[in-house]
Amino acid sequence: MANQIKLDSKTARLKLKPRKKPYTNRIAAGIRLAYRRNAEIAGTWNVLGGGGAWLKRIGIADDLELADGHNVLDYWQAIERARDLARAKDADSGKPVTVDAALTDYAADLAARGSRAYNAERARIHLPKALAGKTVALVTARELSRWRDGMLTKLAPASVGRITRMLQAALTLAADRDARIVNRDAWRRGLKGLADAEGGTRNVVIGDETVRSIIATAPVEGPEFALLVEVAAVTGARPVQIARLQVGDVQADRSDPRLMMPTSAKGRRKVIGRRPVPISADLAFRLRRFAAGRPAPALLFPHSDGKGWRGTRHYRPFQRTVERAGLDRKVTIYSLRHSSVTRSLLANVPIRIVAVAHDTSVAMIERTYSKSIADHADAVTRAAMLEVDQPAAAKIIPLKG
Repeated sequence: MANQIKLDSKTARLKLKPRKKPYTNRIAAGIRLAYRRNAEIAGTWNVLGGGGAWLKRIGIADDLELADGHNVLDYWQAIERARDLARAKDADSGKPVTVDAALTDYAADLAARGSRAYNAERARIHLPKALAGKTVALVTARELSRWRDGMLTKLAPASVGRITRMLQAALTLAADRDARIVNRDAWRRGLKGLADAEGGTRNVVIGDETVRSIIATAPVEGPEFALLVEVAAVTGARPVQIARLQVGDVQADRSDPRLMMPTSAKGRRKVIGRRPVPISADLAFRLRRFAAGRPAPALLFPHSDGKGWRGTRHYRPFQRTVERAGLDRKVTIYSLRHSSVTRSLLANVPIRIVAVAHDTSVAMIERTYSKSIADHADAVTRAAMLEVDQPAAAKIIPLKG
């Protein structure tokens, strides 16, 4: 048996070398108490359960302050809580997950990736109790399609499409985590996309002059919001991507200024990457001046509370901006994205490049923007049409007599 590390004494713990990997001691079969030693702050207690399958934080160690039995724990309190939590979690690990539990897990996964956990709740609101309580492994395509079609009596196809995609993602995550769930085809067929589900007010495309009028009106809501709107219009990025921008993402000292735009973390993508998106030298200069004096990891758009423009914080100021510009309330900040994609397509930018620049797929662009492409397909095709000269023989006019 491996030697136990002395963790019951705060003096001994503070002599340990700070590191990301926690120090662990076995406290029961398949359960270990883990202590993470931090450099300048108190260490944290964690429990390593399931024979090392999962790690969960349980509290702060009493390195720098007295234990209170709730947030700050001494060694013995940490052991007790670790055992209780590990045994409860391991006991639940074998239970088949329900549709409702799958949505709860999906909400936690969204939060962990910095996305809106409310997206999972939108599906839960419309789920009947019988379906919510059913085990994912037993869900059938028929009952899922009946639920989807039933929502069409009270919701627009676009809204139904978004809600069903939320549930699909939750069920897929559940199947990824539990090998016993083998009925993925049930939601692939039962929640198949509707013909009109890609429409709706979020797909409103506006002309360049209208976009410029929105940019010109936005400063009424403040200089930070005005820059945020301009970045949305120029790059076509989603609001959640712009909210994640950091000061260091502004590359203004290049001959070709750009933003290192964070990816959206949609679907199964877990890691937030960054892709270069071109911007004008003037916008790059104003962004750099706006961020002057702040460290590179700081949020580029911090909002008044310093937490950034998360979730729908942009919604109300953008609606006020739209009203001041004399536009329909159907125009949302997503209209800037849809207009950017459409503008690129009509400028004959290859669809693959458009997809990369807007952090989406070729398939999604073809499905969502096919109408915009088709409206101008005739002119584009006609420009490449072969012109055939009339044969000389056809120009001969016979004379009578």
